[in-house]
Amino acid sequence: MLCIKSCHHQRIALRTTITAKQHTTAAAACKRAFTSFSSSIACPSLKTPVRLRPLHYTTARVPCHYFSSTSSKMAPPPASAHEFLDFVNASPTPYHAVQTATSLLQKAGFHPISERTPWTPSTISPGGKYYLTRNASSLIAFAVGSRWSPGNPIAMIGAHTDSPCLRVKPVSKRTANGYLQVGVETYGGGIWHSWFDRDLSVAGRVLVRVKEGGFEQRLVRVEKPIVRIPSLAIHLHRQSNFDPNKEEEMVPIAGLVEEVLNKKGDVEEGEEEEFEPLKAIDERHHSEFLKLIAKEAGVDKVEDIQDFELILYDTQKAVLGGMNEEFIYSGRLDNLDMTFCAVKALIGSVKDGKGLEEETGIRLVACFDHEEIGSLSAHGADSNLLPAVLRRLSVLPGVDGNQQSESNETAFEQTLAKSFLISADMAHAVHPNYAGKYERNHQPQMNKGTVIKINANQRYATNSPGIVLVKECARRKGVPLQLFVVKNDSPCGSTIGPMLSAKLGVRTLDLGNPQLAMHSIREMGGSWDVEHAIGLFEGFLEGYGGLEGGLVVD
Repeated sequence: MLCIKSCHHQRIALRTTITAKQHTTAAAACKRAFTSFSSSIACPSLKTPVRLRPLHYTTARVPCHYFSSTSSKMAPPPASAHEFLDFVNASPTPYHAVQTATSLLQKAGFHPISERTPWTPSTISPGGKYYLTRNASSLIAFAVGSRWSPGNPIAMIGAHTDSPCLRVKPVSKRTANGYLQVGVETYGGGIWHSWFDRDLSVAGRVLVRVKEGGFEQRLVRVEKPIVRIPSLAIHLHRQSNFDPNKEEEMVPIAGLVEEVLNKKGDVEEGEEEEFEPLKAIDERHHSEFLKLIAKEAGVDKVEDIQDFELILYDTQKAVLGGMNEEFIYSGRLDNLDMTFCAVKALIGSVKDGKGLEEETGIRLVACFDHEEIGSLSAHGADSNLLPAVLRRLSVLPGVDGNQQSESNETAFEQTLAKSFLISADMAHAVHPNYAGKYERNHQPQMNKGTVIKINANQRYATNSPGIVLVKECARRKGVPLQLFVVKNDSPCGSTIGPMLSAKLGVRTLDLGNPQLAMHSIREMGGSWDVEHAIGLFEGFLEGYGGLEGGLVVD
């Protein structure tokens, strides 16, 4: 067979014709051929790392890709890529994403705490692992170093749980030309034409009345497709552009009027209706739609539903794609990819109780809702959520339980001055069909590492000290990095990075995994980049305490 060991991150390839029995000999030859280079890379065909010279910031132990003459094969995607598929498929809404993330944290020994209660030494102590949620759509998780003292640094990773989508309106009941329709509202800056001709369903949270007289939040998800936004036939729309009116031409169809005309309502004849300050919920939404939601919420009567926040989602599952499964095809890559990687890295950095014994700081991950609409909400990044948590953590007693009142007066400010935030939000991979849209020297590629995002006008918060810090974390973990800036004649998006950096005065760097079709209902990313980001984040969380003092620029 023909064996090609291609280390594509370093643009180096070696071709050797061998038989299966000669594979070991060829592997040794590959090793000898690369010994003059300076950084290591792990290859599945070799028992020991190969030495390679880095290209730019690519300093990774990235698996080599193995090909044969009979079939084109690549090293299978890492387990983390499959774990991410499970995560994103279980998370059609921010509420589900937080629920799925907290499930992972609980399995790893993290304990739930509440903003409503005092954080005493019996609640939070050095060496412990904790998490809290706000609005069930934002999450903060952290692990306290065993050698923590008030005013010490906190290594932070920030991401977000929301994605552009369509949300069911408070009064969604619509009919037109014999069709039942569901009124929806656009959320964020989606590529809305991508929502046409998709098998859509709904998920979210429902507030229900319980027998005890109170109210309870329940997450729901209708698995089967129940709504669709059909395109207009090309025979009736000859224009080359497709820019639908979001109010009138993006109304999903849910059924036919004839199917529900003769169905009984839930209120029996002669039954007295209780006064409600708003129109009854079955007057605001189609009865068949409500019955589906009631069933998913586990309530017997539609009247038990008090209100809901429901989001349309694509029922097609996220999958691995490409001839060698080098891609991820999925909705909500922006930004559940970074949310997943951050949570997994935090768990990995304290796995089996290791990593915190000598830690003097705190390792923290914050995943916010509402980034796609500006973050200005009670649970967005522009709220008091992170500042409030940091203020309370900064004065936690150390392992000896002693606190000096003088130092506590400025512990919060000291912690902020010593801390660092990685703002983790997906980045743009170069599109082969639109390469001219990218700055010629900054064209990130999938599976070649996480992308550091830079903007001179501070749309991203990255600066040189931050790059040096993150590069060192990547070097220690052996993961590749890339750089990105937009063209001068192109607009630039932004993230929670500049916002939190300005609010807190914390050193910050923006980065993210490269992807295509950002904000489409179906996006595309690299299967190996999940592993790259987890490794980078683990290196940051584990190593920041030792690096912080060596990179002070006041």
